[in-house]
Amino acid sequence: MTDKDYTWLKHYPPKPDWHAEIPDRNIIEVLAETVKRKGDSRAMDFMGKTYSWAEIGAQVDRFAKGLKDMGIGKGDKVGLFLPNCPTFFIAYYGIMKAGATVVNYNPLYAHGELQHQIEDSETDTMITLDLGATYPKALSLLEDPNSRLKRIITGKFTDILPFPKNWLAPIVKSGDFAKPVYSDKVLKLSDVMQNNGKIEMPDINTKEDVAVLQYTGGTTGTPKGAMLTHRNIFANAYQAYMNFPEDEEHQKMLAVLPFFHVFAMTVTLNVSVLGGFEILTIPRFDLKQTMDLLHKKRPDYMPAVPAIFNAINNHPKIKDYDLSSLRFCISGGAPLPVEVKKAFEQKTKCTVVEGYGLTEASPVTHVNPPFGKNIAGSIGLPIPGTIVEIIDKDDKKTPVKQGERGEVCIRGPQVMKGYWNNVAATDDVLRKTEDGDYRLHTGDIGIMDENGYTYIVDRIKDMIITNGYNVYPRNIEEAIYEFAGVEECIVAGLPDQQRGEIVKAWIKPKDGQSINEDELRKFLEERLSKMEMPRRIEIRNEPLPKTMIGKLSRKDMVAEEMKKTKDTGTDEPAAPAP
Repeated sequence: MTDKDYTWLKHYPPKPDWHAEIPDRNIIEVLAETVKRKGDSRAMDFMGKTYSWAEIGAQVDRFAKGLKDMGIGKGDKVGLFLPNCPTFFIAYYGIMKAGATVVNYNPLYAHGELQHQIEDSETDTMITLDLGATYPKALSLLEDPNSRLKRIITGKFTDILPFPKNWLAPIVKSGDFAKPVYSDKVLKLSDVMQNNGKIEMPDINTKEDVAVLQYTGGTTGTPKGAMLTHRNIFANAYQAYMNFPEDEEHQKMLAVLPFFHVFAMTVTLNVSVLGGFEILTIPRFDLKQTMDLLHKKRPDYMPAVPAIFNAINNHPKIKDYDLSSLRFCISGGAPLPVEVKKAFEQKTKCTVVEGYGLTEASPVTHVNPPFGKNIAGSIGLPIPGTIVEIIDKDDKKTPVKQGERGEVCIRGPQVMKGYWNNVAATDDVLRKTEDGDYRLHTGDIGIMDENGYTYIVDRIKDMIITNGYNVYPRNIEEAIYEFAGVEECIVAGLPDQQRGEIVKAWIKPKDGQSINEDELRKFLEERLSKMEMPRRIEIRNEPLPKTMIGKLSRKDMVAEEMKKTKDTGTDEPAAPAP
């Protein structure tokens, strides 16, 4: 393929340069350079306690040296079982500097899910904190006779808090803390880091050595470990960073998404290392704390999922907060409803650029350019060095005509090496092309317009087939969000003996408002076909289920519905809760 085949180049903005060379480097080298260049500047603000780049760099070196002294190095997998905090930052880069591989773990996973990931990834060491939400789970995994886990390294949460929070927290919130009993298998983080920090840069093959084993969310089956090489990790951070302004001012990145999620790992952690940005973070998303950080700490950028933008939109006292410091926000992790984008931009005067990606691409592949045309409803243009093709979803090889629907497929330096220990799954998504290259099949259905902007219609797995017709949940959700009073919405297919599947919508009204189903249906008649019109609509006063990163969870909503059906012992879903 040549430039003339790339539709997006006809209207690509001056910045970033799509043709720019992506250096073959690793993020550890860049961290060392940032520490040297920005040593006295703030690298992180965690609940009021600040850390300079020099301090962070020294702790990364001591952590890496501690791992090496324990015999941990290339080929070893080290798990991170942590909330957002300085410990995560230090351990993440320290593991890579020791030459080992990071395995990110979701603290909300149940024992069985964690156990599967430990065994599948071959994780021997787990890093955690003495928190009630993480340490007991980590200990139970260590003590499980069927577990391969050899040790856990536990830090003290109070060590990373500012005064007086560090001595008040265990008293006021004693239930949030655990009391580790240290042994040869339960190690103190402070003991591991008790060394001179003198460690050489590991010998890394950027294209072959796996930096991060990142597990998919499991929405389409058992979670699989995407092997993200050092080349993948650096390339994607570099590609994303090219969309940020180039200046030497002290810039701040608000990190409210969990670092263990691939979106935050790249766009908050690694991009901040490249730019020398100060990371403002809290252990997990909390609306009040987030609004306070926006108002008082004045960040320049905020990556978030649509549900967070929606929560800010609906904050009852949003006018009391000064959000003017934001240069732009980045939306990812889930489709951004046009109405949510418009409302946020109107209320905050800050542009939201929607992007797109997936774990297997480290994850970013598209973004609406901050310095170019920002099209609501589109995921934007391919980021530098990324080739996007819309391929026939049935034959998996033929490009569709301009403007037609097909599977979004990706080529670029950010595309994973493959799935860990899963050749069949790898072969299913990484398919060889006629020119000998490999194309990543995303499983998402999209179209590309005449200007090269891509629009995601839906996931192949989420598509509803009713009476033989293909129905796309996102199209229905977009229409429902246009109706006054809608705060959250999920649309999904449910089994039906006559039609195969039927369309159901779950809707949460905005606080203090109500939704009349008849009025909603009349509103939707002008926007949806008869096949798309939901057969069932359930109005719920409680928030709809969400994932750890705050993304509305269609999977959990359907599981809840199916449980109701099973409990009632009928083929019909149970009546909605009052």
